[in-house]
Amino acid sequence: MRPTGEVSLAMLQAAHAIRRERATSGQGPTLAELVARSQVGYKVARATVSNLKRAGHLEIVGTRRVPGRNRPVAEYAPATSSGEDLQGGGPGWVDLGNCLNAWAR
Repeated sequence: MRPTGEVSLAMLQAAHAIRRERATSGQGPTLAELVARSQVGYKVARATVSNLKRAGHLEIVGTRRVPGRNRPVAEYAPATSSGEDLQGGGPGWVDLGNCLNAWAR
């Protein structure tokens, strides 16, 4: 498994921090808020959020309207098991072991 990059870690840390701050409201951070908190460029952050969603580290928890946009924007939240997967030895390793056992038979 490839190690998590600096940009991905910064985005995930920003998502966790904003989620903790807004625990009472239940509102997740938007892409623009993640960019502002993590201090990463917008283009890089957009691609990274897409990759983190695909890998299962971030998930869309809702949408909301923001000023300056005609369409609602997505709100993101860290997936529940993302901390385990990033450090290695989490649920992803169990799935890999099951696949390798089935393949070896």
